[in-house]
Amino acid sequence: QVQLEESGGGLVQAGGSLRLRCTGSTRSFGTYALAWFRQAPGKEREFIATTVWRGGENYNEDYEDSFKGRFTIIRDNAKNNLFLQMNSLKPEDTAVYYCAGRHGWSRTASEYGYWGQGTQVTVFS
Repeated sequence: QVQLEESGGGLVQAGGSLRLRCTGSTRSFGTYALAWFRQAPGKEREFIATTVWRGGENYNEDYEDSFKGRFTIIRDNAKNNLFLQMNSLKPEDTAVYYCAGRHGWSRTASEYGYWGQGTQVTVFS
């Protein structure tokens, strides 16, 4: 199992950038598939991207098409960190952002067993 905690959210002007951080407690952090999701008020939890171990130090990244290009998922296993770099932010990006973990690839929120508490991102224009 892994304990996850997000940080780095806040208030940002449209067009700006934020870098979210997720840190994990387990020594086997690198073996987990890790993902970023977000949830806006009244909306279902939305998949952003995942990074999945494929052996050794090699990982695959998979993005929802609507986020690819603006958002980047970054992994630092040595420090048990997962990041989400968000650029060109829009008011529509306002949501609570979550990191999640599981064993094996998935884009489905209900298939992830480990979650952080979320960090609020608010984008204003």
